[in-house]
Amino acid sequence: MLDLVAKVAVNAVALLVAANLVPEFKLAFHTDKPGDWLAIVVIALVFALINSYIKPIVKMVALPIGFLTMGLVAFVINAAMLLGTAWVVNQIPSSTLTIGFTLGGYPPHWGYEAIGCAVVAAIVISIVGTILNIVLVPRKLAGL
Repeated sequence: MLDLVAKVAVNAVALLVAANLVPEFKLAFHTDKPGDWLAIVVIALVFALINSYIKPIVKMVALPIGFLTMGLVAFVINAAMLLGTAWVVNQIPSSTLTIGFTLGGYPPHWGYEAIGCAVVAAIVISIVGTILNIVLVPRKLAGL
């Protein structure tokens, strides 16, 4: 349970950093509304669940391609997981989740902007997530 909370917190921070660095990555919310912070947590939870359950299956299926590309397919898989998160989050009724989450206009518009934005955002999220996980490693080493 503590690992899931840590993953959600790391994903929330990584998503917020990506929203500030990547131009077409839209995570529109108001900092003064508590409901919007809850929506960020919901998006981070969806992202953590997709990365925990769907990503390992996709990586296993893409293993031969990963060998051929020397691991570069991982960027495409991370981008696909981010696009999948955007699609799932935008399926939630707008009365429940009052936050905008789009990647290069996806959803609803699909195009090269969405793919490019997702790849760049996935790289930023991976870097931020790695740094935060390194900071949290002493927690795992101490056995807490």
